[in-house]
Amino acid sequence: MPNKRQALGRGLEALFAGNERPARETGVLTVGIDQIIPNPRQPRTSMNGEQLAELAASITIHGLIQPLVVTETLEGYVLIAGERRWRASQLAGLEQVPVIVKETTPQDMLELALIENIQRADLNALEEAHAYRHLIDEFGLTQEAVAERVGKARSTVANLLRLLTLPDGVQAAVNDGRLSGAHGRALLPLPTAEMQTAAMNQILKLGLSVRQTETLVVHLLADARPDPRPRPQLSPELLDLQSRFESSLGTRVSIEKGAKGGRVIIHYYSDEDLSAIYESIVGDET
Repeated sequence: MPNKRQALGRGLEALFAGNERPARETGVLTVGIDQIIPNPRQPRTSMNGEQLAELAASITIHGLIQPLVVTETLEGYVLIAGERRWRASQLAGLEQVPVIVKETTPQDMLELALIENIQRADLNALEEAHAYRHLIDEFGLTQEAVAERVGKARSTVANLLRLLTLPDGVQAAVNDGRLSGAHGRALLPLPTAEMQTAAMNQILKLGLSVRQTETLVVHLLADARPDPRPRPQLSPELLDLQSRFESSLGTRVSIEKGAKGGRVIIHYYSDEDLSAIYESIVGDET
């Protein structure tokens, strides 16, 4: 049986060729575009409207050159590969499109849609993680089996799956592109959802890079270690003031109260942080 990681590099045809289950297929047929149904197992949840419009413009001029891959059901032809081209063909006003009909199983449909999107770099990190989780939960595959099927290292699959443990707000930021998957992975060592969410807010406010985020997490973990020195408990008024300092400056602020006074500690994690804090307090750029 051919190696699946090699099959990913050669394309969808190679995966079918390497599948123990025989897959029957037709030659290229022409079917009505309204006979085609989107794949309910499509891992991609959003499409770039501008890129879709550009593809539609190209199809209007040149037609749909590459056939869609579908499987036939009682309801119609269900897409396996080519949903972006199908939607662009609809925008272009095509009434008929070329297709190749393959006989597949539900697992094939998910795997092939996933592989096509990985090949085209169409999935964000969270969509890819959800697709892997679906393969594991619905079809009983191990992480190693998933990695083999999609041609990636097991550690890559494991790290992506860990993104699904992040709080909903952080996952939403990764899903809509405000944070990259690498930013999300950098937040995983933080022990609580509250810390992860607070760190995300700081990343977004200061525009931190992945490297700066990793440095931020290191410092947050160091700050979270128990301090053996006894400290007076802060009053509700001082806790509120500390929270307002943090919201205003976009970084961690500590108020330490002593017998006759105290100190305010403003934490920063890079030169860019320090410049942003200075500008917030003084009101001009360094």
